[in-house]
Amino acid sequence: METLTLGKALNLGLRRAMEDDPKVLIMGEDVGKLGGVFRITDGLQKDFGDERVIDTPLAEAGIVGTAIGLALRGYRPVVEIQFDGFVYPAYDQIVCQVAKFHYRSKGKVKLPMVIRIPFGGGIGAVEHHSESPEAYFSHTAGLKVVACSNPSDAYWMIQQAIASDDPIIFFEPKRRYWEKGEVDTAATLSGAYPLHSSRVARSGTDATLLAYGPMVRTCLDAATAAAEDGRNLEVIDMRSLSPLDMAPVFDSVRKTGRAVVVHEAAGNVGLGAEISARITEECFYSLEAPVLRVTGYDIPYPASRMEEEFLPDLDRVLDAVDRSFGF
Repeated sequence: METLTLGKALNLGLRRAMEDDPKVLIMGEDVGKLGGVFRITDGLQKDFGDERVIDTPLAEAGIVGTAIGLALRGYRPVVEIQFDGFVYPAYDQIVCQVAKFHYRSKGKVKLPMVIRIPFGGGIGAVEHHSESPEAYFSHTAGLKVVACSNPSDAYWMIQQAIASDDPIIFFEPKRRYWEKGEVDTAATLSGAYPLHSSRVARSGTDATLLAYGPMVRTCLDAATAAAEDGRNLEVIDMRSLSPLDMAPVFDSVRKTGRAVVVHEAAGNVGLGAEISARITEECFYSLEAPVLRVTGYDIPYPASRMEEEFLPDLDRVLDAVDRSFGF
């Protein structure tokens, strides 16, 4: 076991994937010489060369379009979108090309590529640097979407995503890059937890908290605080946003009778609504209260000095739990 930050775990996961397969390439703005703005690719260009770790122009549509061509020719490109809000120039390529090649070719053409997107707020950044665009991609048929929340998952999930023959949108919680955890780097990829499976992060009996990415830590902290008041909360890390793995969620809600879904993105037509609907459809007779959501507000991401008022926090999560018990 090694103690690693989430960012370092991603770095080592990328390194291991490049060592295992010479067809793995990394592309993006400042990913080479600088090592990325968050240093996730630090040292990789030095060790693997500038033909495998490629500094690109500031042109997201061009970056993704080039990666599509490389994937069609048998490579496994890993594209970094420098910040979440920069992905929109590439949205046409992702939705109209990346998501549709396999279907358009009747399954004959695979597109094994990963699009890494640091997402979410909490770092005091300026406009277009703190967004949560996951619902756009989760809604798009033909894409698979995942979000890591801790160093161990970061290390294994990035390798699993690169090894997959499907195009994968890989969300990284930038505010958690510096948080540490234990990672078993000596294990093998075949023994890793399945990529598209949700997981119980903390067992409980009284209510279920559902989250992904940066909000998993917030929910775990809320569960710790709730335990002081005698409430035993279960926390589930969704991990895969498309496809959603709902079986552990249903098992949990049938046990606890209460569910609160938490995400940073705005609530309107967010993933929380889809998760809530599925819980209601499958667990209606087990529910003791409506499924509640704790989300960002339905406004553009605010200026950094106001972001703590926008982001869901421990108090808002515990307030939703209190409201659930009020029914």
